[in-house]
Amino acid sequence: QVQLVESGGGLVQAGGSLRLSCAASGRTLSRHAMGWFRQAPGKEREVVGTITGGGNTYYTNSVKGRFTISRDNAENTVSLQMNSLKPEDTAVYYCAASPTPFTVILTTVAIWGQGTQVTVSS
Repeated sequence: QVQLVESGGGLVQAGGSLRLSCAASGRTLSRHAMGWFRQAPGKEREVVGTITGGGNTYYTNSVKGRFTISRDNAENTVSLQMNSLKPEDTAVYYCAASPTPFTVILTTVAIWGQGTQVTVSS
């Protein structure tokens, strides 16, 4: 059974950094575009950023210049480095795998991780 397992969440002060990791078991991720999404209380799940199978990245405007997505196909992992964190970044963060290597769309995500809580205090 394919699983995505996130780690690295926690509590951090505004301006601090966290690094989230997503490890896959049961499937090689190199053929899948991967994404990080987040969901804050009372809000809809939204994309944070994505990375294609070829390594092209996309970031939502609110995190550009602060967050960086990377992937290590040899280790079958995807990471999200988050710097200059703000209280509005507080959410549960989810790793997601697309069925294709080209893009990640919320409504067509093939596999979700269980989520990891990120809390940024002011």
